[in-house]
Amino acid sequence: MTDWQASKNWFDRGGQAYARFRPEYPLGPARFLAETARSHKCAVDVGCGNGQLTAQLAAYFDDVVGLDPSADQIANAPAQQGVRYICASAEKLPLPDRSANLITAAQAAHWFDLPAFYAEARRIASDGAALALISYGVLRLPGDLQSRFDRFYHDEIGPYWPPERKLVDRGYRDLCFPFEERQAPQMDIQLAWALGDFLGYLSTWSAVQRVKGTGREDILNDFARDISRLWGDPTKTQPVSWPINMRIGLL
Repeated sequence: MTDWQASKNWFDRGGQAYARFRPEYPLGPARFLAETARSHKCAVDVGCGNGQLTAQLAAYFDDVVGLDPSADQIANAPAQQGVRYICASAEKLPLPDRSANLITAAQAAHWFDLPAFYAEARRIASDGAALALISYGVLRLPGDLQSRFDRFYHDEIGPYWPPERKLVDRGYRDLCFPFEERQAPQMDIQLAWALGDFLGYLSTWSAVQRVKGTGREDILNDFARDISRLWGDPTKTQPVSWPINMRIGLL
């Protein structure tokens, strides 16, 4: 990529792009969640996508199950010993009663029918099982990159976000969470990305796909041009970070 025009395919979509560009969690969240669980026989990751958190839980639990309603996402989850993936919804978990010591939902709970999911979580939870809703907030960039990104995120594609996005931006603080809650430590995702990585990540956003679907590709192209100019050398890496938010309760 030598200029912004070489990145005009940045809004390609699909599970393969999601698996390639979505930021991976650091090891801290999985380790903390394992410490919260009273037993380590089984962890269940609901709305697992391509298994970014699911795979990390395998280091702490004997059996890890990743569940997602999207067959495309499951197909892009890497095979790993001790991890199995099942195409299933959050509202109908295909697991036995009282079988899960930890139930997680990472960057997914805002799509759930929460009462139905909570009922299923209670059903499959073992005594003292932990439930964690995990999300990461709006990304942070250095200097002028942040200013241009803020305008794009809040003003230009802001109207195209589904209402559920506000729940993510607020760290799920507005979600009903009827459990005995535990405090989580402050953690962040910190990466160094080249321009192509950054634009590829944005391509996985639902708002970007909606912009494209309405024929307003000029919004995307103008932003790609501006951010490319500010970025400079497209192979140069820039620090990118996201705050990790967790709501953890005991069932």
